[in-house]
Parts: sequence; structure tokens; C-alpha cells
Amino acid sequence: MKFIDEAKIIIQAGNGGNGCVSFRREKFVPKGGPDGGDGGDGGSVYLIGKRGLETLYDLKVKPHYNAGRGTHGKGKKMVGKKGKDVHIHIPLGIVVINDDRILGEILTHEQTLLVAKGGKGGHGNYHFLTTTNQAPRHAEEGQKSEKKTLKIILKLISDIGLVGLPNSGKSTLLNAITNAQPKIANYPFTTLNPNLGVLRNNFKNIVIADMPGIIEGAHCGKGLGLQFLRHIERTRVIVLVIDISVSNPLNQYKCLLDEFKKYSDALLNKPRIVVFNKTDLLVTIPNYNLPEKIFYISALKGKNIEQLIKFLCR
Repeated sequence: MKFIDEAKIIIQAGNGGNGCVSFRREKFVPKGGPDGGDGGDGGSVYLIGKRGLETLYDLKVKPHYNAGRGTHGKGKKMVGKKGKDVHIHIPLGIVVINDDRILGEILTHEQTLLVAKGGKGGHGNYHFLTTTNQAPRHAEEGQKSEKKTLKIILKLISDIGLVGLPNSGKSTLLNAITNAQPKIANYPFTTLNPNLGVLRNNFKNIVIADMPGIIEGAHCGKGLGLQFLRHIERTRVIVLVIDISVSNPLNQYKCLLDEFKKYSDALLNKPRIVVFNKTDLLVTIPNYNLPEKIFYISALKGKNIEQLIKFLCR
């Protein structure tokens, strides 16, 4: 299924049913009286978080959702039936926006967010009986419902995000430590969509995301920039994957941190480590002095992968 991380949907809650104007007509009840029932409430629209969903593809295919309207009230104080609610299943990690206002986020399994409330059903005429009005001949109309256009943005939730320039070996590293087996080839922008893997040990499962490759100017939306930066906002730890075989690997390091800084201070200040990859291509491995914890590995050959895994599982 195609990975989609942003979608617009149009939702319409149900109108409330009208109240009823009715009078009792029963044998041996000489003076009847109003007995019009209330209209049913309209159905509402809810978003529900579901673990295991990883794309907004379904919302792209089906962008319109309408809840049921409440039925009208009837005589003998019979209340109209409530309109059918609509429940839309979405991935965890979404942000819901309407008219530039954030309605909420869904981060946990089965978490529910009301995004359009159904209209209230109108009162039947028996509600309007008074000492001075023994035969009220009016009832309320049902309330109109809400209609909204929602912008749904998915920000993947992962414990660890693998971040690096194109062709730095992130996908190979993800495969080496989680057996996620993403598609891998030797050309820029191999990872067009985030790949997820799970690192399992005896104590916990750690979700690792291989993020789309960043390029200079990513914070301005160049390449896959904004998509990439958005998805690492919710990672607990960032792993900077640097290709050590290039002429000046520290330029990659500086480029990544510069893009973080320009995007947000929160991203820049997240905990991170540095992994210098492709050591198998060098005869002599340089020793860099950086403020972060450093690992020198070969994801392709499996060199020092076990040490990295032990650190990530701490």
C-alpha cells in the first residue's frame, strides 16, 4: 500500500431530527393533550487510532464521510432514532487541523477524537405544554450539523530515528539490526518513504524508523525535507548515520545539524548519537571528537553492529 502522510477529508455530521406535533387520541381519554416526541440526535464523526496502520492512503482514496441524520419524532412521545455515527480508523501519530486550528492529536491505540458533532434533535410539542397553552401546535426543528474540511498530518511515532544524507546506508543499517528488509540500492533517495523495523530483545521492543534522506535546504522543503523533518519530531533518540568513506564526513554531520537548527530548536536538542558507517571501505579509520556518543560500523559487513544494538537496547 502506498505511503501517504498527509490527506484532506471532508466530514459531515448528521442533522438532528425534527420534533413532532401530535395529540393523544385515546378511547376514554376525553381531553387528550400533546404527545409529540423528540427528534433523534444526528450522528457524529470520530477518528480512532489503530495500531498497525502506517499510512493515510485510505483517506486519500475516500475523502468524504457523512454521518446519519436523526429521524423525526412521532406521536405517543416516541423519540426519533439517533443517526449513525461514523468511525474513521487512522494511524497513530496524526495531527488534525481545521481552518489552521489544531483540533487534537491521536497518539495511542483506540484513542478517540470527536471531530464533528451531530445536531441535537428538536423537542416535540409536549415540551411546550403550559397552564395557558394546553394545546401547543409547534415543535422544534432539529439542529443543523457541522461540516468541516480536515487536514490530517501523520508524524510517525518511533523510539529511534535513523537520519542521514542520501546513500549514507540507513536502510542497510535498519536491515542489519531489525531484519526489516527495506528496498536498498546504490543511488540517492533510495528511501522515498519511512521504513519501520522493530529491534527485539528480552526486555522490550524498540521501533526504529529509517527516515527519507535529507539534503541541504530540507527545512525549506527541498527534496524530501519537510516530510523527513516532520517524521523525526516524535522520535526519542536520533541516530545520525554518516558515510565515513567520503572525502569529508564531518560536512555531512554539520549539514544535518544545520537543518535541524533551522527547522526547530526542539529537533536540535533531541538526544542523539553518531554512527559512522561504511568502515569496510577504508584501510585506516579516523578518530573523530564529537560531543555525541560515536560508533564506527559497517552495516553491510555487520562490523560492530552488536555493540550498537546493546547501546540502543539500554
